[in-house]
Amino acid sequence: MQPLKCALRTGQTLRQSPLSSVIGQILRTYRTTNHLNAEVYPELEKQQDDRLQRDFSSRLAAGPTFQHFLRNASVPQEKSDSSATVEDPPPYLTPEALLGRGRKVYLETYGCQMNVNDAEIAWAILQKSGYLRTNTLHEADVILLVTCSIREKAEQAIWNRLKRLKFIKARRLRSQVPLRIGILGCMAERLKEEILHREKLVDIVAGPDAYRDLPRLLSLADSGQRSANVLLSLEETYADIMPVQTSSNATSAFVSIMRGCDNMCSYCIVPFTRGRERSRPIASILEEVKKLSQQGLKEVTLLGQNVNSYQDKSEMQFNNAMPTHLSRGFSENYKTKKGGLRFADLLDQVSRVDPEMRIRFTSPHPKDFPDEVLQLIQERNNICKQIHLPAQSGSNRVLELMRRGYTREAYLDLIHHIRESVSGVNLSSDFIAGFCGETEDDHLQTLSLLQEVRYNVGFLFAYSMRQKTRAYHRLQDDVPEEVKQRRLAELIAAFREGATEANMAMVGHMQLILVEGPSKRSTTELCGRNDGNIRVIFPDIEMGDGIDCRGLIRAQPGDYVLVKITSSNSQSLKGVALCRTSLQEYSAHC
Repeated sequence: MQPLKCALRTGQTLRQSPLSSVIGQILRTYRTTNHLNAEVYPELEKQQDDRLQRDFSSRLAAGPTFQHFLRNASVPQEKSDSSATVEDPPPYLTPEALLGRGRKVYLETYGCQMNVNDAEIAWAILQKSGYLRTNTLHEADVILLVTCSIREKAEQAIWNRLKRLKFIKARRLRSQVPLRIGILGCMAERLKEEILHREKLVDIVAGPDAYRDLPRLLSLADSGQRSANVLLSLEETYADIMPVQTSSNATSAFVSIMRGCDNMCSYCIVPFTRGRERSRPIASILEEVKKLSQQGLKEVTLLGQNVNSYQDKSEMQFNNAMPTHLSRGFSENYKTKKGGLRFADLLDQVSRVDPEMRIRFTSPHPKDFPDEVLQLIQERNNICKQIHLPAQSGSNRVLELMRRGYTREAYLDLIHHIRESVSGVNLSSDFIAGFCGETEDDHLQTLSLLQEVRYNVGFLFAYSMRQKTRAYHRLQDDVPEEVKQRRLAELIAAFREGATEANMAMVGHMQLILVEGPSKRSTTELCGRNDGNIRVIFPDIEMGDGIDCRGLIRAQPGDYVLVKITSSNSQSLKGVALCRTSLQEYSAHC
């Protein structure tokens, strides 16, 4: 990073000094570097001064202007335009320099579903620049790791992976194009300088809002420069980028509807790695969902850090003064948002695109579940009756330290209200074991919450302190690691007990399954997911085509199959296939 520091110092000098003095400084540096002696070579010095000044002036005139930086500054996008033309390259790079020229890109994704979607966005941008995609690591000319920073374990996996890539890069033949390695996503945003310092083999670093800049960063890498762009944006949603679906057998896809988060929970790094909350225009979301439907996909998951606080204010007629409706007993850590199209509006319109396409959403915050959202989930046959409600803790004291904006009592009231409003709903949740200051009594209250609610799906982790967060600055990570792990094991045991009981209630009942493909454990079985997003395994046999059995068929990925559940455990269900059907047919008869 020493060259970068020099560049910063030079930039400060350029801003503070007149042009003539800057040129003079450069000439003095040049003379010193080239051992010119003014007393011995006065005429030679004068000639070189004149020539260098002319050369510097001409290069300066050909470089980027102030208008160039203004033209490329981010501005809010009011409407999506999928046919938007590619921006002109910066004046100091030729269009040819930004081209991939058939080089092969290998993308490796870590962490959440948002990173999966980010990988598709990054690939869509690189594909337009002439790069090719490979799924074989040793064929790659460019290796990009889309990283996660939510926990220390996730980051450690990246550091370990880079050690392996170091050997691959070292064995690269000189006859081949140089191998370029890049770190993208949240870890790039959080540890930009450390990545460039600690792992010299990393050529580019790009934060979550800098994927449009990948062709330029790779072009700079070709000239031998290591480069980074980790600027966070207040507007970037990649609304005009259509993510490329890389699997020909895919039955489902993630559709990003917003980026960033404003909640500022004290344990969470997301607001610092992905920036402030901003929503994608609803028109561009609908366009993407329609294209996915035309491609034959049968399920989309609406994706965001706080998806149900969606707010599209891109069209002026919807900028009314109506405030956000929160769940009863919940509060926000920021000023209440007003106006725009909200999550209920989006959910309503997306569910109308294709009645045969399932709609899911993740990840929400419990505060954003007004009755309008619950009513839509109950009424629409293609909106899955599965809701993720991250609790994080069952202790009011810990919830306050976490800045979650609700109490245990308000959370349980919401659970009861959801179960009364949405028949047959499946619930999932997140929990953190061993947060700052958590006592044994706090832990027992979390255990009791798990036992009371009986979630179908759970995501449980030991607390990992993250720099920049409120907890890092104001709290102490004072729960010993062995205590965290013991408490985590007890939470997992309590979750599995509850999930086993909840899943057992489905035995003997029929479930509509979206087939994903062969089971990983047996080629004679198929695997899919029910409406509640629980994995279901059943034999791959001939079955009736339609509920009225119009003939015999074998189910294929993307088919809806009616399955009678015969057994269960905490993780999955097993059953026998009755017939292939459709969402509308199933809804009409069951």
